[in-house]
Amino acid sequence: ALKFAQRAQGTIVVAINKMDVKGADPDKVKTHMQERGIASEDWGGEIVTVPISALKGENVEDLLDMILLQADLMELKANPKAVPEGVVVEARQEVGRGPTATIIVQKGTLKVGDAIVCGPVFCKVKAMIDDRGEKLKAAPPSTPVNVLGWSGAPRAGDAFRKVKNEREARNLAEDVAHEEKLLADSADKEGGVDALFAAIAKTKSTIYKVILRSDVRGSAEALKASLEEIKSDKVSLEIVQSDVGQVTKNDVSLAGMSGADVIGFNVKMENGVMGEAKHRGVNVFQNNIIYEIIDLVKDNMAELLEPELHEKKVGRAEVRQIFGLGKGREVAGSMVMEGSVRRHAHARLRRGDEVLAEGKIDTLRRFKDDVTEVKAGFECGI
Repeated sequence: ALKFAQRAQGTIVVAINKMDVKGADPDKVKTHMQERGIASEDWGGEIVTVPISALKGENVEDLLDMILLQADLMELKANPKAVPEGVVVEARQEVGRGPTATIIVQKGTLKVGDAIVCGPVFCKVKAMIDDRGEKLKAAPPSTPVNVLGWSGAPRAGDAFRKVKNEREARNLAEDVAHEEKLLADSADKEGGVDALFAAIAKTKSTIYKVILRSDVRGSAEALKASLEEIKSDKVSLEIVQSDVGQVTKNDVSLAGMSGADVIGFNVKMENGVMGEAKHRGVNVFQNNIIYEIIDLVKDNMAELLEPELHEKKVGRAEVRQIFGLGKGREVAGSMVMEGSVRRHAHARLRRGDEVLAEGKIDTLRRFKDDVTEVKAGFECGI
């Protein structure tokens, strides 16, 4: 968050949350801010800083007042009669509503029935719902609303704008989607020999595949980015698909065909998913804490690693005489020279540098007695 504030190059207001937690120390946060040159107002800087508790609602009114004060001081203005434009804050796939997106109108006034385009998706605004759950017919500048009627869940952070009609919005969205596909295909083709060697190496490496499902687009992007940061030389991670909405049977079918696990973050499952997963032998994991999912993926990747075998020499014996037992079985009368010889231990029979045989010691005897171990300086039959 501090790095983002540094890069923003604009006026910011800092809300220090979780003040209701035992041991909460806002001065520690302000110290970190000071170290990065983001000095708090009460520490001689210019950044308005408000300690709050979102859980208990403490100081939230003060925070809103400070935001309004900053807006007044900066004389922020927008034209409500301009062509509507804004930004997507979050997007999700809701049961019964389809794709929905929380947006903020930055310019103009968005109305029900308007056609908007946002990257590779478009929307004919069917309804707008404010933060209190009430339906709006128009959203002027700086109004956050939940918009229904999207062709798909837009990406968090993408800008939207109003166009003439739904047909134009659809055509523009399809053009953007086509361009993005061409860019992705050309990126895959570029690289020449390096890309070829990378592809060969990838086929030889162990790959852990996952299908991600999240409640909202922002969470999906954050989870995908966090998982892609997991670095391993021996096991590579491949995210087959990442989308919003509940875990469906189609996800399980795709996982079964691609050999992937399904991971749901803060989402429910469609009826019959667990039965389908059991039938196809697919693992389905659910959690609502990102770092626990990251740990789960790391553990699953570690399980794919081949075990490392280390050989430890425990003893050495010399064969002094061979005794035949019939039926092709022979006993090696031996003298243990160092360490010990143990029954059921792995053994290697050498003549000089040549290895004649390898296997487990089946029988170990001292005179006529079966024993489990013979130490250095004693004779035995192996």
